[in-house]
Amino acid sequence: MKKTSVSILYDDEKLSAIKLYMSQRDLDFKSELEKSVDSLYVKYVPANVREFIDMKSSQAKPPKPKKPNPQSENAEVAT
Repeated sequence: MKKTSVSILYDDEKLSAIKLYMSQRDLDFKSELEKSVDSLYVKYVPANVREFIDMKSSQAKPPKPKKPNPQSENAEVAT
């Protein structure tokens, strides 16, 4: 699934305090923030829409055709 960036403004001192105390508990700010956004997703997006999105993202994308390697074509020399 394609990822996108989210940006918010937040008080610098509060953010520093959060990161400091989270690091004391061996917690990662980014992963905890992602968990929070995931819980918002579950809370506000209807279940049938989440199922549809999951179904779309789980479908296998067709593989891209490989470009022929020009060196391998030249490697075949008649003997």
